[in-house]
Amino acid sequence: MWNYHNPVKVHAGSGALQQLPALLGERRAILIAFPQAHALGLVEQLRAVLGARLVAVETDVRPNPDVAWLAPMYERLWARHPEAECVVALGGGSAIDCAKAMLVRTADARFDQLLQAMEGDMRGLAQGGHRALLALPTTAGTGSEVTPWATIWDQARGRKLSLHLDCTWPEAAIVDARLMASLPLAATLASGLDALSHALEALWNVHRNPVSATLAVSAARAIVATLAALMRAPQRLDLRETLATAALQAGLAFSNTRTALAHSLSYDITLAQGTAHGIACSFSLPRVMALAFGRDAAVDAQLLSVFGAGSAGAAVAALEDFLRSLGVSTEPADYGIAEAEWDVRVAHALQGPRGRNFIAADAALHQAPSETTLP
Repeated sequence: MWNYHNPVKVHAGSGALQQLPALLGERRAILIAFPQAHALGLVEQLRAVLGARLVAVETDVRPNPDVAWLAPMYERLWARHPEAECVVALGGGSAIDCAKAMLVRTADARFDQLLQAMEGDMRGLAQGGHRALLALPTTAGTGSEVTPWATIWDQARGRKLSLHLDCTWPEAAIVDARLMASLPLAATLASGLDALSHALEALWNVHRNPVSATLAVSAARAIVATLAALMRAPQRLDLRETLATAALQAGLAFSNTRTALAHSLSYDITLAQGTAHGIACSFSLPRVMALAFGRDAAVDAQLLSVFGAGSAGAAVAALEDFLRSLGVSTEPADYGIAEAEWDVRVAHALQGPRGRNFIAADAALHQAPSETTLP
């Protein structure tokens, strides 16, 4: 038995932004946007269509949302704008994840109560009154516009937290490639590879189902076929639209499976090295795919079809070549990890919640160093 569930209403295609006023209705909203949104004219564009319904704008969103700056933003917005029923998120994964934190109402409108909830203590959450989220991604990759998860970082304590509540599912997503037209090349690459990781990790996943697998295969094929061409011609809106659709499909796929081993490995690399998330979670994909092969015949066939390969070795080589053609090294040493340390990290990651989603987690653990050698 299996089930597929995703409650997010999706409006996609060129011009989909026109749906925003109708989706907001008469509700009042806070806009959470990336810093360059003002200079690009996007904030004024939204002000023009939303009018007095837009009661506040926050653009001080930094990469990898951290509790150090989320806390004052959270408490300020709840203190000054308790009347706002909705948050409009405009940006990439950082903006949308930041917006998800702003949705959740705590009993005393204090961020430490939200932090406690992320640590497992839900007593500080209010029983109702949470805000709704309308997500407008400006990158093709995060998937956050169709998932309930937000990654929150606590750099001071060297940890990564996950926010996941019923109220953090977006109410609706507007995927309009025209919002992605000005995305720099580095962000285009990182977000596209993040989407590829989402798609592949939804395939080699113990929670996969026929719907998620179909979405994942379609997404991975399109990304492999499109991303390099888009990097050569970033002004082509048709390629951005193809990649946006693929990233959306990948998001819809892993919204039901969660991510797996490659993402689990990535978090320490981003925390310690500052490596962009999309690069940190994709450089290891060939190594992870090599572990995934041979565990399930259907998954093997799907992976072979993505890369047009006749064997596992050929598929792994094709993925390595694809990443290297984009200037992405697949060597752990280039991310501050000695080769001798790699298996230790894999064993450690496999024991985490994302690692346990990996299709070959048990078998891979038996091949990896013992738990006593873990850091």
